[in-house]
Amino acid sequence: MNQKSTKAKTVISADIAQIHTLISDDMLSVNQLIETSLSSDVPLINQLGQYIINSGGKRLRPALVILSSKIFSYQGDQHINLAAIIELIHTATLLHDDVVDASILRRGQKTANQRWGNEASVLVGDFVYSRAFQMMVDVDSLRIMEILSEATNSIAEGEVQQLINRNRSEISESDYLSVIRNKTAKLFEAAAQLGAVISKKTKNEEKAMATYGRHLGTAFQLVDDVLDYSSSENELGKNIGKDLSQGNPTLPLLYAMWNGDKNQTKIIRESIANGGLQNIQQIKNAIDSTGAITYTEKIANQESELAINALRELPPSKYLDVLFSLAKFSINRHH
Repeated sequence: MNQKSTKAKTVISADIAQIHTLISDDMLSVNQLIETSLSSDVPLINQLGQYIINSGGKRLRPALVILSSKIFSYQGDQHINLAAIIELIHTATLLHDDVVDASILRRGQKTANQRWGNEASVLVGDFVYSRAFQMMVDVDSLRIMEILSEATNSIAEGEVQQLINRNRSEISESDYLSVIRNKTAKLFEAAAQLGAVISKKTKNEEKAMATYGRHLGTAFQLVDDVLDYSSSENELGKNIGKDLSQGNPTLPLLYAMWNGDKNQTKIIRESIANGGLQNIQQIKNAIDSTGAITYTEKIANQESELAINALRELPPSKYLDVLFSLAKFSINRHH
């Protein structure tokens, strides 16, 4: 990595560290609640649950719940419960996703399914999901239940749609965006919206927060798909080319197929159809030569700006500034 990119990575890491410092007390409470919630008389649940929870991660989704509640000067403790619920839902999706995708690495270490097997990962994922819904009931709000159950359902739809799209090269950009808005952005949207809900804000303020979260999550996933072809395994903390190996058509791959020469288009189309990494270097070359990374980054930047614009009417505060920073972080990160 050159000196410029090392400096940029350091600055971005500092930014996310500053964000967590601002809400460190609340995040500590969230982490403690997550650990308590995952406690079980079944040792395997404790082992596997603690493994994935303690394996790192940016904790952006629970941080969003905390920050959105702080923007509206919320007084109470429901934001802690909701942040923990959001992270548990996310954790459950990771356990299931890694089985579906046959993933080997997650956050720089072996995935839970690699250590304990697919059956254990799926079943513990079910436990984590059900625990999250038990905690939702304790919150005692039909509106919150509606938002979180809808988000969970949308995530499942996105995962199924991605599975349907696997090995299909004929999907459109709008098809791709629809998948990631359900699969990834919907939980960001719910997390941001919940702060306005528990603060009893207006529908317009709820909508502003939900819109912010949706575009932030979309930008985040677009950059993830860029990093799948432009980062190193050490930086990213998971397998490079994972989507290609599964035959998942992401935007960098699709754009290169649409804009490459006949040979490049043929190689990409066949690679999507068959999966595998046999032609990974040729495909990376096609992605570079067609400007697919630049194009995908442009769409991610547009999403980031839409996220920022959604908050323009909210009163200024240090927490609002942090949400602006998060939108920038989502597109400037290296992992």
